[in-house]
Amino acid sequence: MVITTRIFGEIEIDDAKIITFESGIIGFPDLKKFTLLYDAEKTGGIKWLQSLEEPAFAMPVMDPLSVKETYNPVVEDELLKPLGKLDPEEILVLVTVTVPKDLTQMSVNLQAPIILNAENKTGCQIIIDNVADEFPVKFMVYDILQKKKERAGE
Repeated sequence: MVITTRIFGEIEIDDAKIITFESGIIGFPDLKKFTLLYDAEKTGGIKWLQSLEEPAFAMPVMDPLSVKETYNPVVEDELLKPLGKLDPEEILVLVTVTVPKDLTQMSVNLQAPIILNAENKTGCQIIIDNVADEFPVKFMVYDILQKKKERAGE
């Protein structure tokens, strides 16, 4: 499949790289087919959850452990049923990234992770209740990422 994206231009997507979200994602229930894209040269840990149905829609996402090493929310099994049988080695957890004009205000949403089953290429986004103190919707990450960048350059 070939699509023209806002960020990456025209790209070819292998069918094996298509991730299906049975219920869509929060705020976009009609978008069900996605792929993960990234620019290896300037990723900075950010990937893009690219819609295949709406090529102009791509959401920045990242591994929450890269900004909060203790991220390990308790999720009810019922919420993960759309993913099918889960092998812990095949689970990928991502969080959405908000990148405003003022980059120092960059944040991730730790309360609504995206869970992917890499084995069967399914995904779902869930809301973790009653953990706003530990996993806020706006967890500021700019300083954390800058410090990591500085350490990598040493």
